[in-house]
Amino acid sequence: MSLSVDISKELNGFILDVKWEIGREIGVLFGFSGSGKSLTLKAISGLMTPDEGSIISNGVVLFDSSANISIPVQQRSFGYVFQTLALFPHMKVKDNIGFGAKEKDKRQIRGKVHDLIKLFHLEGLQDKYPSEISGGQKQRVAFARALIGNPSTLLLDEPFSALDNPLRHEMGQLLLYIRKEFDIPIVLVTHDIFEAYTLADKLIVYSNGQIALVGKPSEILKQPVTPELEALLNVKAFVQRLSHLTP
Repeated sequence: MSLSVDISKELNGFILDVKWEIGREIGVLFGFSGSGKSLTLKAISGLMTPDEGSIISNGVVLFDSSANISIPVQQRSFGYVFQTLALFPHMKVKDNIGFGAKEKDKRQIRGKVHDLIKLFHLEGLQDKYPSEISGGQKQRVAFARALIGNPSTLLLDEPFSALDNPLRHEMGQLLLYIRKEFDIPIVLVTHDIFEAYTLADKLIVYSNGQIALVGKPSEILKQPVTPELEALLNVKAFVQRLSHLTP
């Protein structure tokens, strides 16, 4: 499985022009706010149409400007977790998870929901509403809902930004678990230095709508950078954050 992105888009004077590819790994889109990370995610999901280029998921062409191909968002096989999580407040945990299922048979949906509740350690919470569970539990519900449809790729738009540091670390470990269990490409958008360094198999550094650096975090740290990227790739901040989590 793989995800290939090669797109350009002009929007309100901002120009996005990026090209990258990931396999069955966590690809982290990292950069300052407004650098084009979330815009890229919208293009991949189909929520925004690029001006030019192509998007290919597991060999399936989702967008190709030269061939006039643009698959509608509802037909793209992606799991999406938003920054706000977007859980339905009037629906119980089990119904929130089941909402993402593609099957029509209610028995099949119940079976998949049961399996995911067990996988994400949500036992005993299935009949509760989002307002009755913790922030970490809400995250697990959002991930379960995104994965119940067996997506080809999981898209994550800063899903941990509202959490405190210890819970962010816990959710980071959950993401590594998901990568192992589901074995699909995962795209994580973040401007958090700790998440970028610790979760990325491939770190894709954005700067002003373009790709500045691509590679493993350990490789990125060894490359010469501009003053702007040096401020972005703040190793001291990473070490400081790590020290708070080390017993």
